[in-house]
Formats: sequence, structure tokens, C-alpha cells
Amino acid sequence: MSMTIKWAALAQTAGASFAITVAVVTVFSLGVLALSRREAAVQAAGADGGSAGKGSLALASLCFAACAGAVLYCLTLIAG
Repeated sequence: MSMTIKWAALAQTAGASFAITVAVVTVFSLGVLALSRREAAVQAAGADGGSAGKGSLALASLCFAACAGAVLYCLTLIAG
């Protein structure tokens, strides 16, 4: 019995996996950066700065939601 490997398909799968991994890590890092900027804005505003850093918090939430969505989508592909 002979077995053949489709090298082009293997390379495409490896390339797509690498690209998605880099994208998810980048988006997660942007979320962490947004959270740290929010903390700096809140500390700089003091006790009366109630709205300080709301944009950063929204960006961080969006980044983390995108990461969670990508992970859940990949899990549904695996379970599939």
C-alpha cells in the first residue's frame, strides 16, 4: 500500500495556522496595551476622572472579544 503526501495542502495549512496565530497574538497584545493605557489615564485623572479611559476600555473589550471569537470558531472547526 502506497501513501502520498500532498505537500502543497500541508504548506497551505501550516501557513494559514501561522498567520491566524500571529493575528490572534497581535490583537490580544493590542488589548493588553489598551488596558494599560486605560489604567494610566485613570491614574492621571485622579478620583474625579470618571470617564477617563473609556475608549481604551472599549478597544480592549473589542480586542478580547475578537480573540475569543477566533478561538471559538477554531474549536468548532476542530470539533466538527
